[in-house]
Amino acid sequence: MSNEHADRKDVYSRITDRIIADLEQGVRPWMKPWNAEHAAGRITRPLRHNGQPYNGINVLMLWSAAMDRGYSAPIWMTYKQAAEMGAHVRKGEKGELVVYANKITRTEHDAETGEDEERTIPFLKGYTVFNVEQVEGLPAKFYELAEPALDPVQRIEAADAFFTATQADIRHGGNMAYYAIGSDHIQMPPFESFRDAESYYATLAHEAAHWTRHPTRLDRDFGRKSWGDAGYAREELVAELGSAFLAADLGLTLEPRDDHAAYLGHWLAVLKEDKRAIFSAAALAQRAADFLNSLQPKAETEAAA
Repeated sequence: MSNEHADRKDVYSRITDRIIADLEQGVRPWMKPWNAEHAAGRITRPLRHNGQPYNGINVLMLWSAAMDRGYSAPIWMTYKQAAEMGAHVRKGEKGELVVYANKITRTEHDAETGEDEERTIPFLKGYTVFNVEQVEGLPAKFYELAEPALDPVQRIEAADAFFTATQADIRHGGNMAYYAIGSDHIQMPPFESFRDAESYYATLAHEAAHWTRHPTRLDRDFGRKSWGDAGYAREELVAELGSAFLAADLGLTLEPRDDHAAYLGHWLAVLKEDKRAIFSAAALAQRAADFLNSLQPKAETEAAA
C-alpha cells in the first residue's frame, strides 16, 4: 500500500512540475493547444486512438506536449494500441504521461464500533501514450491533412448561439469583463471595443466559466476573501482552464489577456504549495465546460431518436 501511495504521489508531482515549468517560462499550455493542419485538428481536444477526446488534466498535459514538440496531430495512443494496428513506435521516441482516475471501495473494520465500513479510496494510475507522428505504419486516416473547416463567420455564429443558449444575463458597458455573483450577471465591454469577434467570444468564455460557480449551478467556492488570495487564484485558474476547454470546443483561439498577467505568480504559488491543485482545477474546469455544454439544445437527430 505504501508503494502504491508513493506512485500516486509521484504522478501528482510529475504533472504539477511540468505545469509549473511552463508557467515559470511565461507559457500557459492551454493558450494555443492545436494546429489546424491535421484533419482532426478542428476537434481541438487531444483524442484517443478511437477518436474519443481526453478530459481534465490529460488535456493540459497533451496540449503542453504537442506545443513543446511541435505536433500538429491531436491523436495519441499507447505502444500496445499501435502494435494492434500493425504499426510501431519509432525507436528512441519518448512518450507522454497521462493518467486514469477512479475510485475503489474497500471494506475496513472499525475497532471502535466493531462494525465493517466501506471506505472510498481515490485511485490514480499513470501510463504512457505516443503521438501518431511518433508512430509508423498506421492506417492513412491517422496522417491525413485537414480539409477546410468552418470559416470565421460560421465559427462566430456558432459561438453566439452557444452563449445565447446558456440564458446567462450578459450585460454590456464599461471597459472591464467580469462576473458578479451577487447580481448573477456577466459584464462585458461593448462588442465593438474588442479587436475582433473571436476575442470577444474567447473573453466571454472565461466569464461564462465563472458564471457556473453560482450556488444554483455548480456551487463552487474556494473561500476567497480578497483579490489575489489563494481562493481567488484557484477560481481564476478554474475559469482560465474552463475557457480553454470551451474555446477548443468552439474552435476559438485564446490569447492571454493583459489583465490576467498578474495571475501567473498567484497560480505558481498555489501549485507549488499543493501538488494536487492543478488536478482539482482541471476537473472543476471540465465540470464547468460540461455544464455549459449541457445547456445547449439537443441535435434534431437526437431529439427524433
